[in-house]
Amino acid sequence: MINLPYFKKSVSFASLLITIIVYLQTVSINYLYAEDILSIKNFIGENDSIVVKDHNWKTVLSKNADKMLIPASTLKILTSLVALKYLGKNFRFRTEFYMDKDSNLKIKGYGDPVLISENIKQIAENLNKKLKTINDIVLDDSYFDNDIKIPGLYEKSTEPYDAPVGALSANFNTVYFRHIKDGLYESAEPQTPLLPYMLKRIKNSSINKGRITLSLENNETTLYFGHLLRFFLGEKGVKTIGDIKIGKINFQEDKHIHTYVSNFSLPEIITKLMLYSNNFTANQLLITSGASLYGPPATLEKGIRASLSYADKDLGLKKIDLAEGSGLSRKNRISANMLIRILQEFKPYRNLMRRRGNEYFKTGTLENINTRAGYIKNSKGDLYSYVLLINTPGKTTKKITDRLISELN
Repeated sequence: MINLPYFKKSVSFASLLITIIVYLQTVSINYLYAEDILSIKNFIGENDSIVVKDHNWKTVLSKNADKMLIPASTLKILTSLVALKYLGKNFRFRTEFYMDKDSNLKIKGYGDPVLISENIKQIAENLNKKLKTINDIVLDDSYFDNDIKIPGLYEKSTEPYDAPVGALSANFNTVYFRHIKDGLYESAEPQTPLLPYMLKRIKNSSINKGRITLSLENNETTLYFGHLLRFFLGEKGVKTIGDIKIGKINFQEDKHIHTYVSNFSLPEIITKLMLYSNNFTANQLLITSGASLYGPPATLEKGIRASLSYADKDLGLKKIDLAEGSGLSRKNRISANMLIRILQEFKPYRNLMRRRGNEYFKTGTLENINTRAGYIKNSKGDLYSYVLLINTPGKTTKKITDRLISELN
């Protein structure tokens, strides 16, 4: 005969035993999981670093986290935060247009990094409603200091990532072309004419197609904007009878006739920056942020000061070494712990980053430098933040990142 109370106690004991077994299995699995994650450290060399934080901001993985390393283009995450802080989420760049008493059209730029041919054509359409004939086109680029040199930028380069900055720029201070035959060239994009102003420069270059950068020498970057505007004005029937030259607005005497407000909001510009990693755009944002905080003329020094002030006061980071805002310079130094703090602040804006599956990320590449930082959402919906700085020649972040994503899922 079965003793019922004893039978109930036996069932309770059995349930407890099962619970203990399941718990021990879970602990074992988690231990193995932790061991798998920790094994990633074996891929991190003396000149590399990694930090991974879980959704509760607990450290999952860390090695060489305080070592100051070259961040390359992952530095653009900090630059984007600085712009959002000092320019504001609703900020849009503007470009102003004036007429003086001598019928000169005057244009003042404020650093718009995305003034492209389509926008300049749109400006010409708006000006066509107010103008028929103009004398000179006068370009005021004084909002930026006229001799800003970006560390890491090779001035004689034809590579678009080496394009100089400026207050009044068109098409990222680059020209896209291709060679046809017998010394003949054409534009490689239908929306942009190949202007005679640039032909000598193109013919003297060592390439037959692609983008070449404009130069600060002889105000080439600013004057190119004027030549492009004159072309589009001519298409609309507005005749220019004078020259294209550098000058300044007289706010007391010149008549304001139009303001072009950028078609792109600051978050939209940052989205493009995260996708294309354009160094010109990053430093335009940094330098404009500095002018917003400390007043014009905009300088690289003011931009760096604004970035370091933000890092110190808002993020509690005091020892970042900054030479510019794009990551182009090898003089930039940051630790993985510093960059993970920056990611913590950028988390609400992660949708502005590139995306691969459940990963939001920004990469950085220089010769023998490979970096990556971002967020990984696992199958449970938990969001992890990670920084991977590889400064060892010949190594990349890809295998480590793929392994990390696999382990976190």
